[in-house]
Amino acid sequence: MSEIKEITKEPKLALPSIFSANTNLMSKLEIREAILEVENKIRNSKQENRVVFSGDTDICPVKHTFADGIYVREIFIPKGTLLTGKIHHKKTVNFLLKGEIMVVTENEGCKKITAPCSFVSGAGVKKLGYAISDTVLTTVHDNITNTTDIKEIEKNTVCDNYQEHNKFIENNNKSISKLKKVLIKNLSL
Repeated sequence: MSEIKEITKEPKLALPSIFSANTNLMSKLEIREAILEVENKIRNSKQENRVVFSGDTDICPVKHTFADGIYVREIFIPKGTLLTGKIHHKKTVNFLLKGEIMVVTENEGCKKITAPCSFVSGAGVKKLGYAISDTVLTTVHDNITNTTDIKEIEKNTVCDNYQEHNKFIENNNKSISKLKKVLIKNLSL
């Protein structure tokens, strides 16, 4: 991790200390707070070169692919880019197709991921990343309605903050509970 000293060459911007911190000694809450602090700095940054807050941008273009019941999202992340991801409502299958990226999450701390590889990222977790080299990351999501409307897919797969995620989970649990009651009632007949 010590080989990463700056986010960009022009303009110079210090890499957030969370990337060099011993995250094994930090609580999940401390890591989460550090990620949110960096995200807030990114959001308020006047530096548009290589600093990205969630989403499809000119810096990090996204390619969308659809198949029966599946939505695949591929993002290109240029070397030197610092970014945060949205919070996924469910575990997500990921494929790092190209490059090397440092990723910090509250569940796994800080780790370097090198392509090619596949991995599962946890639900309900915000990610902070720094692209060590040009990187291509693909995530796979369910798409049971087979919609091609990205906003509709995102309503069911991701959100921007923990409050939205908790509300989604609560509503989902209520729906499951209602469905169970209906099924039990109908099976009892």
